[in-house]
Amino acid sequence: MPAAAPAHLDPRLLRAFLAVADELHFTRAAARLYVAQQALSRDVRRLERELGAELFVRTTRHVTLTADGERLVPYARRALQAQDDLLAVFGQARPLLVDLNSPGLGTGRRVLHRARELAPEQELMARYESGLTGAAAELVAGRLDASFGRFAGLAPALRAGLDHQPVRYEPMAIVLPEDHPLAALERVPLAALAGETVYAGAGNPRTPEWTDLAHRLFDGRGIEVAPPAPLAVGDEEFRRIMAKLRHPVLAVVDFPAMPGTVLRPLVDPVPLSPVSLVWRKGLTHPAFDALRHAAARLAAEEGWLEPPAEGWVSDVDSASWVYTTNGPTCASKGLA
Repeated sequence: MPAAAPAHLDPRLLRAFLAVADELHFTRAAARLYVAQQALSRDVRRLERELGAELFVRTTRHVTLTADGERLVPYARRALQAQDDLLAVFGQARPLLVDLNSPGLGTGRRVLHRARELAPEQELMARYESGLTGAAAELVAGRLDASFGRFAGLAPALRAGLDHQPVRYEPMAIVLPEDHPLAALERVPLAALAGETVYAGAGNPRTPEWTDLAHRLFDGRGIEVAPPAPLAVGDEEFRRIMAKLRHPVLAVVDFPAMPGTVLRPLVDPVPLSPVSLVWRKGLTHPAFDALRHAAARLAAEEGWLEPPAEGWVSDVDSASWVYTTNGPTCASKGLA
């Protein structure tokens, strides 16, 4: 005889279950929820007892969902979304999780800070996923709410579940070893990079949109994209690998300083990286409106959506930015 359905399920148990279902790893799931692994395991076992069903198969090497676990996933997601929506209506929303890609980048950070000023009663929390492609999977799964980056560089399957709002044409730059011949220039013409091999994140599964933009920019200019380097985790390791390889690094003008290097803006033409605010379709949250308004206000105040006459934007990015929001208007200008 099947177990009787519980009269009540603690939402915390469903969040614990979904974290493990997403990660298929108890340690990573516990880190994501900022709880001890022992407490997470206890919550999952309690949920299994209350439902009268085994949700995971656990071995010393692997964690997999059972058939009952697979069946529970969509119901758990809908139940938690309904709870979030209800709390938002009564001003008790959970924190809005906003990915800023990297701690040193300025565009997303400035938008987040402005949104906090516009909605001081709300909690907007920063996360760092190191690339829009990496963040996009988290957005679609509901583990992040918003991110920043090059929307046109995402795979069509990811874009289908997301919306975006243009924020900035961000000028691009080059990071050079301080003893590089071009380091003496205040600005580096693109033509001066002919014959160089430039690192642009090739092989990093979280940032293919950036590597794609580099290929489009370098095409026909005699500049090569550096082959994949060991995937560095953290600023210190990235700096160590770049110092060892000594490749120039394609960046943006507010890229954080690295010891032993100089940052130089690129010119003739000025290559522009289109930065959008990106979120999953159907997102509702009282702080999200503040985030969109903050992006629109900063773009207007700083002229972020007014590219220079000598600017370069790839054709695919120009096409993706013909866009108007239902709130703040952010129509982009297409460039050849």
